[in-house]
Amino acid sequence: MEDKITLILATTNKGKTAEIQEMLKGFPVDIKDLQQFGMLPDVEEDGKTFEENAYKKASFFSKILGFPAMADDSGLCVEALGGEPGIYSARYAGDQASDTEKYQKILAEMKNKDNRKAYFQCNISIAVPTGSAISYEGRCDGIISEKAFGSAGFGYDPIFFYPSANKTFGQMISAEKGKVSHRGLALAEVCNEFDKIIIWIKQQMPVFKRVQSPVKCVL
Repeated sequence: MEDKITLILATTNKGKTAEIQEMLKGFPVDIKDLQQFGMLPDVEEDGKTFEENAYKKASFFSKILGFPAMADDSGLCVEALGGEPGIYSARYAGDQASDTEKYQKILAEMKNKDNRKAYFQCNISIAVPTGSAISYEGRCDGIISEKAFGSAGFGYDPIFFYPSANKTFGQMISAEKGKVSHRGLALAEVCNEFDKIIIWIKQQMPVFKRVQSPVKCVL
């Protein structure tokens, strides 16, 4: 039987962990998240792109825990707002803002704007303790609606209208959204290439050997 590889998810979100465990259940991998390691230091997400932030999280936790790690960073980019909120999507309306406050801020800034094009982007990084990493990206284009519709999902989902489905992400069930969303597309890429990812991880992970000390301790 093939030995399983331990892969750390740089998240404390149980729902995200369960989702990825389900997607990768056919592979020789043991998925663990940060909740299984007790108190850990925070990583500063000060990158200038989604890819940089995803890599920072993956490489940081891979180095301190000694296992390969996977992290994602994602957000909403609105064309009429110069690409904002972008990498600041989670804290655009303030660190303690609720989901409703977040999307209400966008709706207020988009009032009377004709160009309502927007997209969600997700970058996934898989890193090993040496610092090497591979990355994946998913993007979903849509339109900022005039008002919120639906209560499913989270964040900006109720105001992100997906034309092909004629509804917002907030009106979609999880399985429906997962097939077209930025995160769903990025994760699909990971799943499609996971055989290759396992080989890459095995090639990149440092090998530690037990060395016999030449010095004898005399009591």
